[in-house]
Amino acid sequence: MTDLNRVKDQLTYTAYASGWALVKRLPEPWADALFRRIADRTWKGRGKSVLRLETNLRRVHPELDDAGIRALSREGMRSYLRYWCESFRMPVWSRERITASFEPEHIERLDDTLAAGRGVILALPHMGNWDLAGAWVVVRGYPFSTVAERLKPEKLFDAFVAYREGLGMEVLPLTGGAHTMATLAKRLRAGNLVCLVGDRDLSASGVEVDFMGEKTRMPAGPAALAQQTGAALLPVTLWYDGTKVMKGCVHEEVQVPETGTRREKTAAMTQAMADVWAEGVRAHAKDWHMLQRFWLADLDPDKAPPAATDAPSTDTQSTPSTPSAPTTPSTDGDTDPVEAQA
Repeated sequence: MTDLNRVKDQLTYTAYASGWALVKRLPEPWADALFRRIADRTWKGRGKSVLRLETNLRRVHPELDDAGIRALSREGMRSYLRYWCESFRMPVWSRERITASFEPEHIERLDDTLAAGRGVILALPHMGNWDLAGAWVVVRGYPFSTVAERLKPEKLFDAFVAYREGLGMEVLPLTGGAHTMATLAKRLRAGNLVCLVGDRDLSASGVEVDFMGEKTRMPAGPAALAQQTGAALLPVTLWYDGTKVMKGCVHEEVQVPETGTRREKTAAMTQAMADVWAEGVRAHAKDWHMLQRFWLADLDPDKAPPAATDAPSTDTQSTPSTPSAPTTPSTDGDTDPVEAQA
């Protein structure tokens, strides 16, 4: 690593560490106002992430004119920075505050399945605040396992892991962990809960799906784990309704098809998840935090991965491609607005 890269890594870590240390100590109205100001300033700057968000939103709502898209992207940046404000402050929230901050619909689908002794995979897109939803689930009495992409610098990855583990989650590395898939399968077979953020995987191992009428790729992990372990695959959507309370919905189980090859079943289940998420994103587009390239048509042809030709692996030594948060550095060159502010 060059000296310049070391300096950049240290600055990145210092920025996030300072956020955690300072923002959680601010009076809540001050913190809310600060992050709203950062959101508006970022939006007005018309940087790469904001322009990418607007490109994505045009596919979600093609009926909107330029003014409508800009208004929606402004709300989108405010939603995204609300996620960060809440995440920085959540370590000092009480259990009561966490419980009061999330109101999901159809939580009985989770309760009843776990009560029957069957494992559950909650699969989420990058909507709302998945860390808050996870903390709420833990407070409810369901500790769970999840996967996180490794961040650079390593100290930043360790900080994110410590933060999520502090909320009651078991965090496994997406890369560098030889037995991640095996551990998730073990947890599910024991009747436990696994939560995976899984609406974006542009690698060659991703499953090609239709989303809003165009092709993208999503991770095979959630569907593969459901087939391998017999766990219930329950898609989830999250959104803000303008109050201090986040809303959400636990959708009906995505069933394993009765016929077809493993690859065909995985593709059908992943498409079913994509369809559920597409409806949620259309209804709450401002809360879909997708500030990176998402559709295959937007990839640089010279950098786009080839289409997968083999069935997605469910080998217990493999790792599922399940990105954990939009803070993860993108492989396609897009930047994160919070990093830009830092």
